[in-house]
This record gives sequence, C-alpha cells and structure tokens, in this order.
Amino acid sequence: MAADSQEKSLTAVDVAVIGSGIAGLFLALRCYRNGLSVAIVTKKSLSTSSTNWAQGGIAGVLDIDDEGALEAHVQDTLASGAGLCDEGVVRAVVFDAAARIGDLVEHGVEFDLSADGLYDMAREGGHSDKRILHSRDRTGAEIERALTQGAASEYESGLRILENWMVLDLIRRDLDNPSSGVAGLWCLAPSGKVHTLAARAVVLASGGAGMLHLSTTNPAVATGDGIAMGHRAGADVSDMEFIQFHPTALAVESATPFLISEAMRGHGAVLMTRSEHAAWRAAGGVSAGSAAGDPNASSYMRRYSEKGSLDTRDVVARATDREMKRSGDSHVLLVTEHLDAVELMEEFPTTAAQVAKLGIRLGPDPIPVRPAAHYMVGGVVVDSAGRALCEGAVMPSLYAVGEVARTGLHGANRLASNSLLEAVVYSERAASDLIRKAENGELPALVDDLPRWRDDDLDVLAEHGTLHTDLQALRSMMTNDVGLVKSDARLARAKRRIAHIRSEVVPLWHATKPTQTMVELRNLIICAELVIEASILRRENVGLHYNLDLD
Repeated sequence: MAADSQEKSLTAVDVAVIGSGIAGLFLALRCYRNGLSVAIVTKKSLSTSSTNWAQGGIAGVLDIDDEGALEAHVQDTLASGAGLCDEGVVRAVVFDAAARIGDLVEHGVEFDLSADGLYDMAREGGHSDKRILHSRDRTGAEIERALTQGAASEYESGLRILENWMVLDLIRRDLDNPSSGVAGLWCLAPSGKVHTLAARAVVLASGGAGMLHLSTTNPAVATGDGIAMGHRAGADVSDMEFIQFHPTALAVESATPFLISEAMRGHGAVLMTRSEHAAWRAAGGVSAGSAAGDPNASSYMRRYSEKGSLDTRDVVARATDREMKRSGDSHVLLVTEHLDAVELMEEFPTTAAQVAKLGIRLGPDPIPVRPAAHYMVGGVVVDSAGRALCEGAVMPSLYAVGEVARTGLHGANRLASNSLLEAVVYSERAASDLIRKAENGELPALVDDLPRWRDDDLDVLAEHGTLHTDLQALRSMMTNDVGLVKSDARLARAKRRIAHIRSEVVPLWHATKPTQTMVELRNLIICAELVIEASILRRENVGLHYNLDLD
C-alpha cells in the first residue's frame, strides 16, 4: 500500500496530551507555561469530560500542621480501599492536597466560602470529618471552567488544541519492543483523515470507561480509550475488576445522565425503599416527633451498616441493588423532606434545577435514584511520577494521569472526592518530571520517520447499524454479568460473549477505514476483556469486587 500524503503529518511537539479533563488540562498548562510545546488532543470539545460532570468536590486538609486531620484523611482512604491501597501513595497524596488545591485557586477556581470567610467544607460518605471543598454542587464544572479558560488564553500564543480529534493508537519507538516506549500517536481528524503526531512524550488523560454499562454517570466519551491504547502499546494494566457504582444516580431515562451528589447524604439526606417511605409517611413522617420522625430509623441502610446512608459507595450501592432486586422496584428514594428546603436550594442549586424539570421539589419530594457505573478504579499502572510501567519498569515517554491511571491511591474502592485530588496531584508530578527532563536535556529525541497510518485501499464502512447492535450487546452483558454483583457462571458467560463480539468487530476494523464509533467499540471490547479477566482472577470479595460464589 502506498504511504499517505505528506499533509497528513502534524507538527511535532514535546508533549502530546490525550484528553481535556482536570488531569490533562492541568498538566498541559503547567508544561506549556514552562516552555514546552504542547498539543491537547480531545475527541469532543474541551469541556466534554467526566471532570465537568463531577458534583461532589475535592477532598483535602488545608492545614498542613494539623497532623490529626491529615492522619484521619489517610485512615479514611485506607479503610475505603479495603487493605489494597499503597499506604505510601495515600500519605503522599493527602499531604500534597493543600498545595495542589492552592494551585487550583491560582488557576481561578472559586470554592464556596462560609459566613466567616473560610472555605466551606462538606462531608461525604466514608469520610469521618468535613474536608470536601466544593463549588455548590458543580465543583467539576467550576474546575473545568477555570482550566479551560486558562487553555483558551494560551491558544493564541501557541498551545495547540485539537478538538473533535480521535486518537486511534499510540506509536511505539520500536514496533516490536513495548519497553522501548512511545514516540507519538495516530489521530483521526474531523475530516476523516488520519494524521501522525510525533511527540517526545505522550500523556494519557482520557478518563474512564463508564460506557461499559447501560446506566452510567459518565459522559458518552468515557469509552476506555486511554486504557485500551496503553494496553495495546504494552503498558501494565491492573485492578480492572474494581468499578465503582455511584449509589444515587437520578433514576430517569435520559441521554444525559445525572448523579445526586454524595454531599447531599452528607447534608442529611436518607435512602429509603418506596415501601419504607410510604410507611414512614403513614406514621406521620417528620411530624411524628424526634424519634419516630427520624427517617434514618426507617432506612434499609440501617440493616447493612451502622453508618447508614453515609457508608462508602460500594456498601451503599450493593445494598441498594439488593433491595431493588428484592422488591422489583426500578429505584429507591433519596428523602430530604426532614431537611431545611431553603438550605438545600442554596447548597444544591444544580440538583434542584435538574429535579424541578421532572416536577420534583427538592426538600418536600423524595428523589428517585439507583446505582450507576461511575468510576474506574483500575487502569494503566504508573509510578510516583505518573510514568507508565511495562512489566514493572518505566515505559519511556508514556505517562498516565487521572481516571485512566492506577496509582495505588484507591485500592479496592475509591473514597468519595479523592479522584479530583489524585488527578491534580499526579498531573503536577508528571508535569514536574517532564519539565525537569526538558531542562536537563533528558527528553527523548523526536522520531522523524514514524510510520504512517495506511488505509488507502480500505473501504468506508457503509453501515454502522451492526456496530450499534454490538455495542448494546456489550453494555447489556457487562451490566447483567459483570456489574455490582458477579458470579463464576456469569463471568464465564461474559467471557464467551465478549469473544463473540470481538469476532464480529475485529474483521470490520481490519477491512474498513476507521471511524469514531468503530474505534470506541474496539476500545470498549478491550476494556471489557480486561475487566472480565481481572474479575475471574480475583478470588476474594473485597471492596468493589463482589462474587456470589466467594461468600
């Protein structure tokens, strides 16, 4: 096949960043403002990321001299991780929190203040104290706003931003040797042409894989691209059996999923089944007096945890799933009628506006909720500087930050609001490593003769209907067989089904020109395989992994 035309090569850069959430933007701005040439490649617009949808906040102790508060954050994180956290990583991230949150403030992020002018701290599930900074109930959008404005301000001076460009794959320095690292990437332009982008370093910051499941709080772009690309390039991938389901996604059919922030339960909201709520109201509800009127006493969560509705997400989500299966109901209720409605409206304006569209009044009316796939705990294994590993050794020129990375912070279950903290801490570390290498002349040289993507003799895929069918089959299979509750038989069935889906999709991939739909499905297949295999190999119930046959 003839090589593609010269016009399909892009100007090389020092750092190519794949993704535009908090991790990618923070790192890109840090590197660019320190003299490195940077290109951000994002398959949608800058603001279409899971960061932008994060409502709860960012966890952190701001007083670095408060040893007790720092230790409490460490212990809460270790407890949530169920013994599988890397304690050294946990301590380092917790102790870096104040400085990194300060960086976000310098970028223009505006966190809420209390009446005394100090930061208004919230408490969420699994936390023993109030340590969550927030911007009402749209913290992710506020962080994304500030960082996006920063990126836009640097665009005119040379920061390259490729919106609506889909990265197809990483390019190894030595195609036959994964340990040689990477030298660039192939990306699909909006025009349909594939371009080659050479880079001294590539940073995976493309988020998670929520689209593996039918119900997810993630945007549609969360198709596991970075994890799949890293895996294909030879990077180590670990802990894929640990997928966190958010317990309180709004239970409505919508193309735009919406989660009810964990901070609302921290504020006092209580989970009930529909029958429990009806019985509580029949007994007088709030008006029944202090004891009988306390909704916590009527909540199913009391049967599962002493912490009630404020336990960690894995406990709450599994309990909710069990109650829904027992009753046959499609959802449970998040009850707030015992709380001050005015305060709720002030604290959670985004949620209030969203549920109002459904005719639900925040405060007086219960909110229908159900668990939904929310966060991928596992991913590309990285070291303390965010460098990807290949068979345990540093893989030259490849970094991973944010949800795509497995740092060791979360263990078997992520503590609420630790993810934004992890993203900014590791983005700073990776950026510092890149800047130091650039200053010392240690960044690898650019490869001038990278292989081009060759598809001149391939057909255009005429019908995408089969791909959509395969995608729905994959998501249904993952939801039913590899979801909150697994079993050996379900996992074996999932392994057979994903093999069948692969057998249908891979021949099309090799025979046709790439499209975004095709690339995303290919990546989801790889991620599904990794999740299934890791779930089969994990022979203990721990954290987010629960297999009925291991009880």
